[in-house]
Formats: sequence, C-alpha cells, structure tokens
Amino acid sequence: MRPPRARFFNTTGPCDPRRHYMLPPTPRLPEARVLIEMDRYFVLHAPRQTGKTTALRTLAAELATEGDVAALMFSCERAKAAGDDFALAESLLLDSLRAAATRSGWPDELLPPDPWPQVTPGSRFIETLSEWCRRCPHRVVLFMDEVDALQGNSLVSILSQLRDGHNARPEGYPFPVSVVLCGLRDLRDYKVASGGDPGRSNPASPFNIIAKSLRLGDFTTSQIAELYDQHTQATGQEFTKDAVDRVFELTQGQPWLVNALAYEITFEMGVTGDITAGQVDTAKERLIRARATHLDALVARLHEPRVKRVIEPIVAGSLPEVDLTFSDALSYVRDLGLIKERPPLEVANPIYREVILQVLGDPAEQYVMADPHSFVLPDGRFDLPRLLQEFVVFWREHGEVLIRQEGYHEAACQIILMAFLHRLVNGGGQLDREYAAGTKRLDVLIRWPHTGPEGQRLIQREAMELKVWRTGEHDPKPDGLTQLDRYLDRLTLSTGVLVIFDRRPEAPTWNERGGFEQTTTPSGRQVTVLRV
Repeated sequence: MRPPRARFFNTTGPCDPRRHYMLPPTPRLPEARVLIEMDRYFVLHAPRQTGKTTALRTLAAELATEGDVAALMFSCERAKAAGDDFALAESLLLDSLRAAATRSGWPDELLPPDPWPQVTPGSRFIETLSEWCRRCPHRVVLFMDEVDALQGNSLVSILSQLRDGHNARPEGYPFPVSVVLCGLRDLRDYKVASGGDPGRSNPASPFNIIAKSLRLGDFTTSQIAELYDQHTQATGQEFTKDAVDRVFELTQGQPWLVNALAYEITFEMGVTGDITAGQVDTAKERLIRARATHLDALVARLHEPRVKRVIEPIVAGSLPEVDLTFSDALSYVRDLGLIKERPPLEVANPIYREVILQVLGDPAEQYVMADPHSFVLPDGRFDLPRLLQEFVVFWREHGEVLIRQEGYHEAACQIILMAFLHRLVNGGGQLDREYAAGTKRLDVLIRWPHTGPEGQRLIQREAMELKVWRTGEHDPKPDGLTQLDRYLDRLTLSTGVLVIFDRRPEAPTWNERGGFEQTTTPSGRQVTVLRV
C-alpha cells in the first residue's frame, strides 16, 4: 500500500484536506448553514485567497451527504470573456454548471437536463434551473463562485433571472431553494456594477431577493495556532508562541499570508527545530522580496482611481476628500482586502503596508546610485547621519523631478524617502513603517543587526518621523516633536530623527534645502531635525 503523502501549507487555489493543512471551513461561516435551511438567497464575499471556494466546496459536500439536497458549486469565471454579451455569458455559465455536475458523480436523476431547454437567450438560465428542479427528487442548492466575473448586461441578466425564479417559488414554480453568490464584492458593489442605486430599495432590482451579505473573516490568533499545530502533530516541529503571535501581528490573520509564511519557513527555508519569531521575520522579508502572485495581484490595483483615492491619503497621513461617491470607493478597496474593515483608515496588515510603499517607490529607487555597503561602519553598525546627508544631496538633485513624476502626488515625499531608505537599508537591515489616514505623519524604524565587541548578536534601532509642511499650515515641527516623543517612548529609544518636507510655494529653492538642527523633544530626548 502506498504511504499517505505528507501534507503542507497551501498557497495556491482551494485547499484539499488530503494534501493541505487547513482549518474546518464551515465553522467560519455559521450563518450560512442557517440561511440555507431557511431557503434564503445571500451573498458571501471576502478578499481573494481567504478560503471562500474551500468553504463553499466543503459546505456543498456536507449538504450532499444528507440525502435530500443536491448542492452544487460552480464557477462563473469563464463568463468574464462574455462582457456585456448576456447570451454568451449564459452559455458559458451553463457549460460550467454541467461540468461541475458531471464531476460530482451524482446519479442521472440528480443531474441537470441534457440538452438544455431551447428558449430565447436571456431566459435559458432560469428555464434550465427550473427544469432541473422539476426533475430532481432532491432540493437544489446552488453556489455560484467567482460571480464577480459577470459584468454589465450579463450580470443584470443572470441576477434578474434568479430574482424572477425566486419570486415565482410561492406559486409552485420549481427553482433552487437557496442560491449563494460568492465573490470579492459586497452586495452594495453588485448594485453599482449592475447600474443600481446602492443606497435605495428598488422593487425591480435583482437584489431585493438577497437576504443577507456574509463576509468570510480572517484567522484569529488561536486559529493560526490550531492550523500550525497540525504541522506539529504531523512532523513534531513546533511553532513557538512568540512565532504564532508574530505571524498574527504581521498578517492580522489574512489566511493566504498565514499559510505563505509557514510554507516559506517549513519548505523554502528548510528550517529544522522549533520555529521562532525571528524566522517569521526572515520569511516575511523573503515573501516581500519575491513579490508572490497574491501580493502582485493586490498591488497591481494601486493605480486604479478608486484604489488610489483611498490609499493615497493613508500614505500621506492626510484625511481623504469625502463626497457622495467616496463610500463606494472605500467599500471597493475594503472588499479587495487592502484596508482594515473598521476605522481608523489604514492598510490591512504590516506586510501589505510594506509592499505598497515598495511598489509605489520602485521608480524613485532607480535613481538611488549610492552603494549600500558604504553606509556600514567599521564596527558593523549603520551610519544613519551619513545616510541623512546623502539624502539631502539626492533630494536636491532629483526631488523636484520625482515629485512631478509620482502618480501619488500628495504622498510623493513619503514615497521617495521610503524608496531611498529601502535601497540602502534593506540589503542588511529591515524597515518597519507605520502610517494611517489623518495622522499627518509616517513613522519609520530601521532595524540593523550587527555583532558586538564580544561577539554577541545585537540589533541597532533608529527611529524617524516624516512630516510635510503644506500651504496654509503652521510649521509642523512642534507637533512633530511631540509625536516623535510618543513614538520613541513606545520603542524605548532615547534619540530619533524628525524629517520635515516643505511643499509650500515659499519654500527655499531646491539647491538650498537640507538644513540640520539639534533639538529636544518635550520630554527632553535629543533629536535631529532635517528640513528638506
């Protein structure tokens, strides 16, 4: 007999319990089962790579074992190619439906009709489902995955047919008892996509049949520990509590990131022995440098107008311009998983936070010609004063051009300095960045490992705070010193750097920028102020 294959942490596609470590998906959606038993139609949404498809497959399989339900999940992804061609979208959806039913292994009496009813395009989906439910001895439950693929008229046509079938059920019309629409978007965004008003109830809307919109949540710390314990039980290799806590801190429970860090450590890095928080940090850096597919798919959206409108003020630390359309942009970016679910307005987790700044700073980083090795002192520490002086030279030479070129114009100063730091620090050290809308600052911590005089492993830490002086505002130095004081206190550091970018028309000419000043914070800490 062939021995069972070893399981591993999955980062590509739906999970298979025979091959992957995974949490039971249905407990993450306790309401879904209740709504299905109530014969309701509802939306399940969550960002990509959070386990939606796995949860639906598991739920469909559980329902199918109960003997009186024909629960089928199929993907709408093929219909993306149809665009507004609703007739083609119907054909592609029905092909996917038949393929999923064929793979199910059901007996013939449970399968959808073959051939499809020959009716007018725009009615084939409703007639097919009705004919299937008329013939099938079991209650039909339909899970429509990747429903975001439907666009424009195709989306309106399919959802309108679902509405018509749903509303005819009390008259004895055979139709699925429950339908689940699964994708990235919340109910509000589907209304916008199909031309409806997200804020009003419309009796003719395809959405007046939707009972509820559920969101598949991220993992808690205890769920991460439960997932990682499966690896421990299988191999004997433990994730320390500090490692689990660090994973949650870096990912905020985002399922793909939780699995990707563990896969990087256990497979790519080949770590033996207990897994520590330090190894989690190393894995995080490797993931970010590799810019894995999931991360690339997210950052590819950064220059979409709706995404930029939300992310730019977060990076700049400013307040967003709010009007009647801002809530739609906010909902869209939240559904992508780029920002947190609840205020304050900030990036969803530290890994996304770093990736966003690196991607936005890539063009500016190409201008940095300084040799990173030249900033390492003879004793192995990092030469921060020299870095600041070199940045002044860089800013005088390239700052004006880079600001004009930067698509995120309001956050240009922060992005450019982050690109400069990334180029010179990330080879031997690490950067931690904190920023959020409305804070009027960006905090940076440089962590630089080096060897002490007696051979001990040490970490040099240097803290910086970035402020921007804009037209019509007061000098941000007093507020900056107070904010830097709080940041240094949290880090238990005695010194730091305050960088003030002057973006007023009356600012000094570019070749005169770059003044240094030594001063103290309100609590008496000695700090350097750099004005550029």
